[in-house]
Amino acid sequence: MAIPNRYILHQAPVIAALGQTVFSALFNKASGTQSPVTVPGPEIVQTIPPRPKDLLRHYVRHVGGDPSIYKRVLPAHLFPQWGFPLAAKSLIGLDYPLQKVLNAGCRMEINAPLPNDEPLRVCGRLESIDDNGRRVLITTRVATGTKADPEALVGYITVLVPLGGGKDGKSGKDAKKKKERPRVPHDAREIGFWKLGSSAGLEFAKLTGDFNPVHWVRPYARAFGFRNCILHGFSTMARAMEGLTCHLLSGNAGAIRTLEVKFTSPLVLPAKVGLYLSTGTLPDRGSDALCVTVGDAPGGRAFLTGHYELRTENGASQ
Repeated sequence: MAIPNRYILHQAPVIAALGQTVFSALFNKASGTQSPVTVPGPEIVQTIPPRPKDLLRHYVRHVGGDPSIYKRVLPAHLFPQWGFPLAAKSLIGLDYPLQKVLNAGCRMEINAPLPNDEPLRVCGRLESIDDNGRRVLITTRVATGTKADPEALVGYITVLVPLGGGKDGKSGKDAKKKKERPRVPHDAREIGFWKLGSSAGLEFAKLTGDFNPVHWVRPYARAFGFRNCILHGFSTMARAMEGLTCHLLSGNAGAIRTLEVKFTSPLVLPAKVGLYLSTGTLPDRGSDALCVTVGDAPGGRAFLTGHYELRTENGASQ
């Protein structure tokens, strides 16, 4: 189903904020100025109106979900649509080439459902900066909720900005050995499969406002070294979460307590990919985790890797 162009009108805050951030970065570079940066940064608070119901239905269908599941609540994975403007504003003043930014990963902590029929309070801030001279990882924190529960959903968005060289002047290729890309575990079980068309990036942009040209303008994507446009990382994440909800959790959108993912390889469009489940050990936990992967096939390339926790009857994680 084609996504109507009228939804672009709803994305003005996202487009304006991303444009302001890129313009600020270019201006700082040209003028040689840099604003003082503190981490964590100051909080930026905004109240947003309810999302249009028809946009929500198109969005859920686009990422493979069932709109009937979300009659009264918002899909948690849509939070970048309203969170990007605040996350982008928190980056203003950073002395990095933000026009080259790519999504690297995301963590969602779902503490309570978000109502889809009332205004929401959104609070964003710069959370951390990891600069190794070759690339910088920037994480922003976006909390969304109601007046009674301001942190119903807490999202951490991590973006990668390539810097093009190490601190010693060597190129990124010479500064360190190239790491092997993650792969789908050989023992992973497939629970979903998607055929993604060439226009999937543009359709997702219309629904969310993330109009980074690398996702929908082929010449721009090719200039970055891709043979065609690449899918948004957040589109892959949304499809993974809906796959878990529909194929594993019997349509219970509130069953997932946390979801943390990394976008490990560009997903070039068009594509055919699967959603895979497995168990693994997390280095920081030392215990088995429920793992999710989006990739070609067991043993093949992984475009998204991550893990999730389910909510128990008393609301805690398991």
